[in-house]
Amino acid sequence: MALDKPYVDIPGTTIFDAEQSRKGYWLNQFCMSLMKAENRVRFKAGERAYLDEWPMSEAQKQAVLDRDLNRAISLGGNIYFLAKIGATDGKSFQQMAGSMTGMSEEEYRDMMIRGGRSPEGNRHLGEDGDAQPQHQPQGAAGRKNKEA
Repeated sequence: MALDKPYVDIPGTTIFDAEQSRKGYWLNQFCMSLMKAENRVRFKAGERAYLDEWPMSEAQKQAVLDRDLNRAISLGGNIYFLAKIGATDGKSFQQMAGSMTGMSEEEYRDMMIRGGRSPEGNRHLGEDGDAQPQHQPQGAAGRKNKEA
């Protein structure tokens, strides 16, 4: 039975839930392997060969090779596990987060010092001309939204 997911219509956001956890299990296990120095050395010596030791999808492996963290998250990666890749590459979490937003490290840092992104703007799919939500809210809140 599919679970109701009222959070699927938040633009630019992937919620790490049970489904994402199952999808990214081996990707996240690979990331955790990088906690051991000998595994980091093996990975850096031959990234593709090391990745091929893990039963990940080809898309997951390519996301790692491309260091496309947004794609890795969409494929089940958890940012706290994916941070191990950045650490292996000698990158700070701030550098990684900046790259995920399309900002430089300095731009990202300055935005966060100013309090982060503005809460104003597109909060749900379907607002401001975006695609329609994939999920229709249920219960009283859903009825209220449909009446508005």
